[in-house]
Amino acid sequence: MLKVRLSVLSFMEFAVWGAYLTSLGNFLFKNGLGDQIGWFYAIQGIVSLFMPTIVGIIADRWIQAQKMLSICHLIAGLFMLFAGLYCMSAGEVEFTPLFMLYTVSVAFFMPSIGLNNSVAFNALTKNGLDTVKAFPPIRTFGTIGFICAMLLVNFAGPADARFQTTYMQLFVSAAFSFIMMIYSLTMPVCPVSKGSADSSLAERLGLRAFSLFKDKKMAIFFIFSMMLGVSLQITNGYANPYITFFKEMPQYADAWAARNANALISLSQVSETLCILLIPFCLKRFGIKGVMLMSMFAWVMRFGFFGCGNPSSGLWLMVLSCIVYGIAFDFFNVSGGLYVDQKTDPSLRSSAQGLFMIMTNGFGATIGTLCAMYIVNHNVVATDPVEVQLEGWRASWYIFAAYALVVGVLFWVVFKDDDKNNAPSAKEVVSEESTDGGGMTDVKI
Repeated sequence: MLKVRLSVLSFMEFAVWGAYLTSLGNFLFKNGLGDQIGWFYAIQGIVSLFMPTIVGIIADRWIQAQKMLSICHLIAGLFMLFAGLYCMSAGEVEFTPLFMLYTVSVAFFMPSIGLNNSVAFNALTKNGLDTVKAFPPIRTFGTIGFICAMLLVNFAGPADARFQTTYMQLFVSAAFSFIMMIYSLTMPVCPVSKGSADSSLAERLGLRAFSLFKDKKMAIFFIFSMMLGVSLQITNGYANPYITFFKEMPQYADAWAARNANALISLSQVSETLCILLIPFCLKRFGIKGVMLMSMFAWVMRFGFFGCGNPSSGLWLMVLSCIVYGIAFDFFNVSGGLYVDQKTDPSLRSSAQGLFMIMTNGFGATIGTLCAMYIVNHNVVATDPVEVQLEGWRASWYIFAAYALVVGVLFWVVFKDDDKNNAPSAKEVVSEESTDGGGMTDVKI
């Protein structure tokens, strides 16, 4: 019963995101904000630089994680609702008001991903279950929720105004957030650890998670997590506009994929669902280095296949790009979250997950999205002939693929995984703590 409840929690969490993440670019492009797409995805990374840490500290120290999760979805849902109402009432959608409302919404949604993990890990551990084995199937339902939301906005609405191209996707996301606001309060209670009265400021604020950087291997892991995080939001922001762009070319105008970009992209999440189930085996067999390398080289193929494909004769390449996405995303994001959880003391769980979010969805995704916006805007000029624009799109995808290849090779050379054949159990204490003079904690892995 617990696994079912956590599966529903995961489903709803990612349905909130799936309602707009892959289709927002299409809506912005249709409303004359195509050159600003990157900012709407970069802001997710910018708020992830500080919001997951702040919210994680609060959840570790003062407000139980399941209650904090509810609060985050209340605020995120309200401001996504306000964003939808603004678009509905505005004659012409302007960047500044929409961007401000959207920013507040994602500022409270992004920390909810780490909180969702913390709530699940806490419940599983309290019931004596191994998170490495029990969590991936639960997380699979998150991807299913993402897919269902994507398909909903792809097919809902009249043929000439599907939700994936209108502000209705914002209302769908808000509705899912309000459901999560209520449902998260039914989750098992998570502990808080306020610390002793004479503890240092760092102890009271829960900043001990940053001491993970004192361990060389964890520091290298977080740095490469940031570098790989550069890839995370690129296809979310630009895959849908790229595929839809083919409608402008006569030979692709009637292609099903060009008219149903969100449905095609949903194959990525189907692949993600299946690949999550491989994580326990792959972590045990290949270790964190092996699964991270698989992810990095899968990103190379993800971008490269997009660059080579088209919605007609080259559709199979786009389908392959969607298939490898499961490895690209899961073997990094889910395995990375599990790795951080296993290498951290339970009292730091929410803070450590927040730190992982900072490095990946914060620094990494922000840098990646802004660079991608510059590259796409430089290579794809709306006033150029469509054939020239297509070459610009393809050149952009190849640049992204080359970057992922360089990161993969560097990680292979630099990162050392001593635990390849000794994957930790959720019941094991894998961190030893010693407090230095300043009150910070050395976490020895």
